[in-house]
Amino acid sequence: MKSSFSLAALAFSATKVVAFPSSMFHVDISEEEKRSIAGIAATIEAGAKNKRAGTPLAPGFSASQQYVSTTGEYAFVAPGPTDLRGPCPGLNAMANHGYIPHNGVATITQFIQGTYDVVFGMGLDLATFLAVYGAVFDGDLTSWSIGGPPPAGLLSSIGLLGTPQGISGSHNKYESDVSPTRPDLYEYGNDYKVILSQFEQLYSSPLGPNGYDLTTLTPFRASRFQQSIDNNPHFFNGPFSGVAVQPAAYTFIYRFMSNKSAEYPEGYLDGDVLKSFFSITGEPGNFTWTEGNERIPDNWYKRAIGDEYTIPYFNVDLLAAALEYPQFLDVGGNTGTVNTFTGVDLQNVTGGVYDLSTLAQGDNALCFAYQFAQQAAPDILKGLFSSITPPLSKLNSALASVFSELSCPQLEAIDTAQFANYPGSTGSY
Repeated sequence: MKSSFSLAALAFSATKVVAFPSSMFHVDISEEEKRSIAGIAATIEAGAKNKRAGTPLAPGFSASQQYVSTTGEYAFVAPGPTDLRGPCPGLNAMANHGYIPHNGVATITQFIQGTYDVVFGMGLDLATFLAVYGAVFDGDLTSWSIGGPPPAGLLSSIGLLGTPQGISGSHNKYESDVSPTRPDLYEYGNDYKVILSQFEQLYSSPLGPNGYDLTTLTPFRASRFQQSIDNNPHFFNGPFSGVAVQPAAYTFIYRFMSNKSAEYPEGYLDGDVLKSFFSITGEPGNFTWTEGNERIPDNWYKRAIGDEYTIPYFNVDLLAAALEYPQFLDVGGNTGTVNTFTGVDLQNVTGGVYDLSTLAQGDNALCFAYQFAQQAAPDILKGLFSSITPPLSKLNSALASVFSELSCPQLEAIDTAQFANYPGSTGSY
């Protein structure tokens, strides 16, 4: 009951976030990128004004506006030997259908246009932050790889101390433990190859009223969380990677992959669509995963125009899950052996600004995750760029746009020394 109530409140509140805040365009990106993003927003906002008649809980459905083509220039093309694919099935599918460059390296604008306008209906606020964040931590400030390190020459080398590692090399920055189908890095030695037993577990989970919806995915996440405690001696539920990235890996499956229709305007996610997006063929007990071959299903429809999945929308999904499973907000991890999960004292980490009880209130969990990312950034960026001023400026402007949508207490500093007992809290490779 708690979950369904929270999701109903979420759907109502999210419909109020239709106009796209002008602060999004204060993000520190090029004038060309700003013009492109502004054009995308203007088109979507104009469509939203005529989107639907009905209650806020009924997104409506327009086949012509929501259809995502998988034919012609957008027909599936398997990746070649030098094309990059990684742990995100949605981004892999976009590359395979040409909605971002087929080689798997895209610009900030291409990521935003693909996820927000064309394929999924991600909110402009969320799409912009994720695209900028990836460019800062996984790329060259303008582009980044959806897989591992790109071949020489694909990214600018100006100011870089080495080759950007892409999303596959961003453990505890962009990628996290407790993936639905991918492995924990320190348990398997990689974070991007599908573990078929995990997919089998997801596929066999009891379906909710909308198929593999959040009533299915949230308990599955709780099971995966415990599996990491039981099997990964270096499991770490980090302030950003655990509190914010981990839930997104689950909510994004239903919110973006479910097929929208007049019967199911909020989406229905069945097994065939799930298998297509995760590059799985066969039947239970005999599944096969083909690496990098994720597909957008034929006859598939994205989120309704004006019902984009924004940061406030995501925040209520995050809290609904945490109300049901409080351990999701328990920052900490195993201490070098399995089943040694110990939570960190958040008051010591944040100078008394947050504790475990207040983290589940209002915007606090998401505020803490983003504030931690901001506070930790200078130390991380020192290892990536010869000067941290440009990447830090870009990140801070993107975060300022995020914070304008949230009510956050002031966090002056974080004490990362509190994570010293968690070997899994350190970098990626």
